[in-house]
Amino acid sequence: MARGSGANGVGIIDAREVPILDNLANLCGETPCGAFGLSNNCPPHVSGPDGFRELMKRMRYALVFRIDVPEAVMFSDDRNEVFGLVQETVAAMENAAIQMGYPESKGFAGGSCKTIFCHDHAACRVLSERGTCRNPTRARPSMSGFGIHVREMLEKAGIPPDKPNARQGDRESMTWVAGLVMMGGTTDRH
Repeated sequence: MARGSGANGVGIIDAREVPILDNLANLCGETPCGAFGLSNNCPPHVSGPDGFRELMKRMRYALVFRIDVPEAVMFSDDRNEVFGLVQETVAAMENAAIQMGYPESKGFAGGSCKTIFCHDHAACRVLSERGTCRNPTRARPSMSGFGIHVREMLEKAGIPPDKPNARQGDRESMTWVAGLVMMGGTTDRH
């Protein structure tokens, strides 16, 4: 499924091997990220590193993928399309994991669902208490808000975390985006 969405690398590791650094989650508010506090899927509205560590205890596998993209796209208005693809791929993989018998599976992606899916709306409906999420089948929490060390996670999954080289005859610089699905559930405890 990830490969069908353009993933250049896919790997599976033990869920307990996902590297978490508390200070990474703090960067969302300290930097500050332009999406900080704008949705229920970003800090300070997520459970952060401590919540992710609790989730890890209930999970068995971590499915990780990387999609290579032109660096220029990530500095353009098209970046939300790329992050939207990552969010939707994670959501589809999470659903597939649930269908495969991992009922508590949970996906995490790069980017803020507010800027990706709800940029035309003044506020996140969940945070404004005016209703449920507008995109519950597509929007997933940001990995950054949980302190997930994405580069190290890719390495553990056997996916090279370095910037991809430009393709033969193409001088365009490339970079990558990533997604994660934690797979597990009550019937699959270790």
